[in-house]
Amino acid sequence: MQSSPFLGELIGTLVLILLGDGVVANVVLKQTKGENSGWIVITTGWAFAVTMGVFVAKAFGSIDAHLNPAVTVAFAVATDDYSKLAAYLPAQMIGAFLGAVLVWLFYMPHWAATADPGTKLAVFSTGPAIRNTGSNFISEAVATLALIVGIAGISAKSLGALAIGLGPYLVGVLVWSIGLSLGGTTGYAMSPARDLSPRIAHALLPIPGKGSSDWGYAWIPVVGPLVGAVIGGLIIKWFAL
Repeated sequence: MQSSPFLGELIGTLVLILLGDGVVANVVLKQTKGENSGWIVITTGWAFAVTMGVFVAKAFGSIDAHLNPAVTVAFAVATDDYSKLAAYLPAQMIGAFLGAVLVWLFYMPHWAATADPGTKLAVFSTGPAIRNTGSNFISEAVATLALIVGIAGISAKSLGALAIGLGPYLVGVLVWSIGLSLGGTTGYAMSPARDLSPRIAHALLPIPGKGSSDWGYAWIPVVGPLVGAVIGGLIIKWFAL
């Protein structure tokens, strides 16, 4: 099979979710080596997951390495070029689903050892610390806006060309910063693929005692990031970043 943008987005997003949801599983599931190691470990693991996902996506053929429908939408708005949506969005959704399935397989004995259904869902998808529709929506939109503007800043033409290989590390630092500063309200999904595809996996997989997939909340980490992405894309366009 030849490398391609579709394959790059799929495999890169798979790696992102395998490592990102994987660090959550390591922290929250019972009888893991990382049990109760905390928020710093989760945010750090997600930052590294993004970095590795970007490298893998590029290696498998996606020069953009978006790994996130919100990023793809933002740069489509910024450039008025929507041609990549048809390939990138399905690849990201499929990759995220497969990554979540691998996390389920990897931590197989720990699902039965963990009693709380909400903890099991937290491995796959985000949820609010305090359930408030308006506040939760704003959190996801603003966090995603910070992501888009941050990526635009890292790649801004005015800064000149980055050293080869530096960009993915800077994006990882950006995601780490967002997680530490803005992640405490909703878990900073910032991506429809990151939240929705693993939530679907949670609903379909035979996880013992898993409980609800919380579909009443599920639209917020989909629509909120897309709204933030559109605003971010317009900012990039208006300021010619």
